[in-house]
Amino acid sequence: MAVTRQLKQYATRRLTRRLVRTMPWIGSAIALLTVGSAMRRKGIVRGALDTAIDFIPFVGGAKNLAEIRRGRDFFPDKPSVVRADEIRALAAANVKR
Repeated sequence: MAVTRQLKQYATRRLTRRLVRTMPWIGSAIALLTVGSAMRRKGIVRGALDTAIDFIPFVGGAKNLAEIRRGRDFFPDKPSVVRADEIRALAAANVKR
């Protein structure tokens, strides 16, 4: 029984060590997967800068923590054209009443 427990502990330590090494790269992979949506939301330059900073291991995590603490993005989303059209339509509907 003692050998089985030691093997289990050894395997757990090895797996934990391997996961800790890969964690920064997992964040980078997620940043690459979301680059398209970030560019659509923020614009080409802002989206590229946001993704580039998120791609750098540890720097991206620090940026995200700072944004959470600050309560807003460093690179805000661009104003939505659809939303402005909706506001105009609602305003026109209110004028007709």
